[in-house]
Amino acid sequence: MKFTESGGQSAPGPDDWFTGTVLIDGIRNADDQSAVGCAHVRFTPGARTAWHTHPRGQTLYVTDGIGLVATRDGGVQEIRPGDVVYIEPGEEHWHGATPDRFMAHVAIQEADEQGEVVTWLDHVTDREYAS
Repeated sequence: MKFTESGGQSAPGPDDWFTGTVLIDGIRNADDQSAVGCAHVRFTPGARTAWHTHPRGQTLYVTDGIGLVATRDGGVQEIRPGDVVYIEPGEEHWHGATPDRFMAHVAIQEADEQGEVVTWLDHVTDREYAS
């Protein structure tokens, strides 16, 4: 068993990855014991990820608020606490808060053979977000 004591600090989401204010609390990074990494991510109203993909897919578990998740070809889906979303490997998508509500989720993803868990793409435009 490996125990990690709480005490880490929330990190701001990098501007290259997010629009708006986002805070990330790391839970675990992929390492030589497990390829699974996860984080608790909190979005202020209107904040969202850039378009991105995951080589082994991603699971989102919504913990608070109301959010949105979208794929390039699948439209926008509202998400609420308790919802679980699975994004297929290589599927271009984004997720974030609605314009007037906070949203938080636990994001779980698996590293590929090169240790990569995500490929960041272009930012979601205001027009794409509004749709």
